Amino acid sequence: MKNYIQYLTIGALLMGSLTSCNDFLDREPLDKVTPEKFFSAEADLAAYAINNYRFVTVDDKYGINLFGKDNDTDNQASGTSNSFWIPGEKKVAADRGEWKWEDIRSCNYFFDQVLPRYEEGAITGNQDNVKHYIGEMYVNRAYSYFQLFTKFGDLPIVTTALPDIQGELVEASKRQPRHKVARFIIEDLKKAEDMLLNNPPGGKNRISKNVAYLLHARVALYEATWEKYHRGTAFVPGGSGWPGKDAQGYDADVEINYFLDEAIAASKFVADQMVGNLAENTDTPEGMNASLVSINPYYTMFCDENMEGYKEILMWKKFDESLGVTSNLQMELCRNGGGSGWTRGMVNSFLMRNGLPVYASGSGYNPDWEKEGVVATVQNRDSRLGIFTKKPGDVNYYGDDGTPSICQISLIFGDAGSLATTGYIVKKGKHYSTHMANDHSAGTSGGIVFRGAEAMLIYMEASYEKNGTVDGTADGYWRALRTRAKVDPDYNKTIAATNMLEEAKGDFAAYSHGTMIDPTLYNIRRERRNELCAEAFRWDDLKRWRALDQFKTTPYRTEGMRYWGSVYEEQLKDLCIVNPSTGNMSSPESSVYILPYEKILENNTIAKQKGFLFTPAHYLEPIGVAVFRQTASDPNDFTSSSVYQNPGWKYEASTGAVSVE
Repeated sequence: MKNYIQYLTIGALLMGSLTSCNDFLDREPLDKVTPEKFFSAEADLAAYAINNYRFVTVDDKYGINLFGKDNDTDNQASGTSNSFWIPGEKKVAADRGEWKWEDIRSCNYFFDQVLPRYEEGAITGNQDNVKHYIGEMYVNRAYSYFQLFTKFGDLPIVTTALPDIQGELVEASKRQPRHKVARFIIEDLKKAEDMLLNNPPGGKNRISKNVAYLLHARVALYEATWEKYHRGTAFVPGGSGWPGKDAQGYDADVEINYFLDEAIAASKFVADQMVGNLAENTDTPEGMNASLVSINPYYTMFCDENMEGYKEILMWKKFDESLGVTSNLQMELCRNGGGSGWTRGMVNSFLMRNGLPVYASGSGYNPDWEKEGVVATVQNRDSRLGIFTKKPGDVNYYGDDGTPSICQISLIFGDAGSLATTGYIVKKGKHYSTHMANDHSAGTSGGIVFRGAEAMLIYMEASYEKNGTVDGTADGYWRALRTRAKVDPDYNKTIAATNMLEEAKGDFAAYSHGTMIDPTLYNIRRERRNELCAEAFRWDDLKRWRALDQFKTTPYRTEGMRYWGSVYEEQLKDLCIVNPSTGNMSSPESSVYILPYEKILENNTIAKQKGFLFTPAHYLEPIGVAVFRQTASDPNDFTSSSVYQNPGWKYEASTGAVSVE
């Protein structure tokens, strides 16, 4: 138990971010700081709060990994096997797995120490700022809870830093039904909304009121759609096979409507501020000129070194080489393919500029464009596809003398970490600096944490899920997003031309619980897919929509660009190797398109399956065996634990998922 709700020392909790406080040098040495002394001033709260930022888009070892988090979905392909898509290969961990509570305990420790002092008026400094930093900690706890929530569903609700007493820890470990956990997260965010400033000290590098509202909307939509589409299954309270013991009082209709209402209200608060304030899309082929000056604000919003001036960005992380806070993102995006690439299904989801799907009569799309290469394939399409796809002939980066390095399609060959896996190369977030391109540790483009366009998409989806119509507010948001994308804003034209059988070929979200959805809802999901591409939303979206059931027995084969029978076949013949054990290209006998997961066939389970297969247990993560060992009342029977395992997973280490009915 000590291993999974740890007692952390105050020194460990404070390490790393105190230097952000202006008066740090005037304070006592850290080895002399005690909780009684530390939580006494505004600057203390500011330092503690920012040290507890855990935003997954900017927290990996390279500083930022946002643009690869959608790999191995229908949007992007890594080309390496992912156990998520191989039934039985993903295993229960012998340790606690992802069931980690240190971040939440750190937040609870703060509240234990600070709230009594705040109520007594015993914290010095600007009281609006003091209140704001407490609000930040409510967002931090909500965010950390939500990260666990999307992995595990039902969770313990813990609001205090628990003492190291076995009985109390075991009792507190009991999981609560997921709807109660989601309500608890939203309660934290409502507290934050009341306390946070619109314009915090530190600008958009810190949490603001808008951030709390956007996260509020995100959580509410997630839970509403999860409960709707997983209704009656083992993944919701009271459903068939649900492992919890007490779903008394749970009413699915009440809960779904509550969360939809919350999503609608919270998203509108932010989305209304975005109307007229979305970053401008000038539709230029490149985002910057040779002097590294922005010529397309919509493009450079994702790669700028200073994102403060973009009204659409609610929060971002600054990277600064002089402080040693950098990333290697730009080296991959500028010089290489980053070990990723858009799938053919993703590319085909982008509309023609006249608002018609590529397969629709009168769209103007010619399938033979695929033979002519990537540049031809993406012509006359939604601007987002053109500007966020690095094409042969595009600029990789500009040299110090302004000379451009030009992208070559040969990037489809290379090592796993640098190749362009599908031929459709991700460009979203790429800067043009030669310095960043040629130094692993010189990436200083900012990292987006929260962006306001998401609120518009949440409102569109939540309001349609609730009422079955596109209301006037959603209509305005939708038209604004399409107008920026240089697509005919008449979404009804698109809906009328939508053939769900065609869309389902390359878009998992054409389905929920194995059934095709209606064309209006589908096109709302399409807009979300296209606008938020490569921004780390796809996995959670597919799970909450229950959009993977159709692959329980029928595999999905991921495709990239056309290689065989295209202009590239002759151009790259000297680099291309088709070989089941050492190959760098999939066989023409399998497909004329690149099959990124089938270039090497030996010892390749995904190739043997002929694509992705899904087992429903993978909608949630397994809890590691160490958790049951520490909480079981009978050491010989882990099912006696106060913590139950998730559906389809066993209480034994190194076991794969079993059937969930």
